[in-house]
Amino acid sequence: MRGWLALLALALKSALNRRLTLGLTLTAMLLSVALLLAIERLRADTRASFTQAVSGTDLIVGARSSPLELLLYAVFRVGGATQEIGWKSAEAIAGHPAVAWSLPLALGDSHRGFPVLGVPTAYFEVFRHGDRQRLAFAAGRPYSGVFETVLGAEVAKRLGYQVGDRITLTHGSGEFALEHADKPFTVVGVLEPTGTPVDRTVHVSLAAIEAIHLDWQGGAPIPGLNIPAELVQKFDLTPKTVTAVLVGLKSRAQVFAMQRWVQGYADEPLMAVLPGVALDELWSLLAVGERSLIAVSVLVAAVSLVGLIAVILAGLNERRRELAILRALGAGPRRILLLLVLEGAGLTLAACVLGWALTQALVLAAGPWLAAHYGIHLQLAWPSAAQWAWLSAVFAVGTLASLVPAWRAYRLALADGLTPHV
Repeated sequence: MRGWLALLALALKSALNRRLTLGLTLTAMLLSVALLLAIERLRADTRASFTQAVSGTDLIVGARSSPLELLLYAVFRVGGATQEIGWKSAEAIAGHPAVAWSLPLALGDSHRGFPVLGVPTAYFEVFRHGDRQRLAFAAGRPYSGVFETVLGAEVAKRLGYQVGDRITLTHGSGEFALEHADKPFTVVGVLEPTGTPVDRTVHVSLAAIEAIHLDWQGGAPIPGLNIPAELVQKFDLTPKTVTAVLVGLKSRAQVFAMQRWVQGYADEPLMAVLPGVALDELWSLLAVGERSLIAVSVLVAAVSLVGLIAVILAGLNERRRELAILRALGAGPRRILLLLVLEGAGLTLAACVLGWALTQALVLAAGPWLAAHYGIHLQLAWPSAAQWAWLSAVFAVGTLASLVPAWRAYRLALADGLTPHV
């Protein structure tokens, strides 16, 4: 034990004597370790946040099509439904004994490039995102009138809207979309940022979607017919169709039974998708970018380890006399080898510990900003299984890398170290 302690003390004193060179090497290594761990944490937490774009919803019901297509337009407001669901079907889903709540969604209109979502006011109470977080209002209140709207945080910020402003919606999207200019909406609420598609959405009631299309047919205004905004409430504003339905069940154990019931619904062909499964499938399509980030961080770590080898090898010429004196004082070749391996392993271990600490500091500093703007909730926690694997791999490779200069020192002859070089 004394021999090992003496060897450790000797390795520490030798490292302190070369603190500037080793300090620079340690800095490069800890930055590469921090990058590796930060990318792994960002990857894992981004995936978790991605799968929580809609939280607490057990099923998404839509017309029979591709599950990914249904997920994209119902959750991320990307694309559109080729077919819609009849209102009677939406009511039948809501009335099923297993259903705790349901939210029929109506999509298709837009406002200056942002999607418009028709949804009941219950949406602001039951919809969850992230870690089952409720929607919160930064200003104003939910809509109650037909021509009132609630804006997502990004819509309000980018377009400069505030509570009390008036806006008009556009039928569809794109260059040739037609505007519902005769039926303006008043902004009555602005939501807090969520980092989800909610931020990029203009919310109105289902009745509002029907109201702005009373004098439209086939995607265009009916010639010669114009129903003023003040008269729309004289008409039946019950929706005829909806785009999709978000469903929350009384018990998660009933999810597969409810899915089978929807898939076998007799009145029209429907499909029920489990959001978590569909989100995982969608994430797998993005795996190329995920692997690219990991590959870059691994390359950075490899470069820093090569730098470790280079620094120790470069220092051998300066340390030949030191090593020769140790040999002369009785240190065997194995002790010399162990000395250099301990230096390399200690440097790598310090880089791993300091790199992890730097990663935690970055999570503390950048976590709130990422959560507010991108919905990525970084977790301040002990290393995950994947991070432990990376740390172990870096330590093992760093220790093995130190064997290269250690083996060279092992083979240095005593006479070579004592002979002056001109």
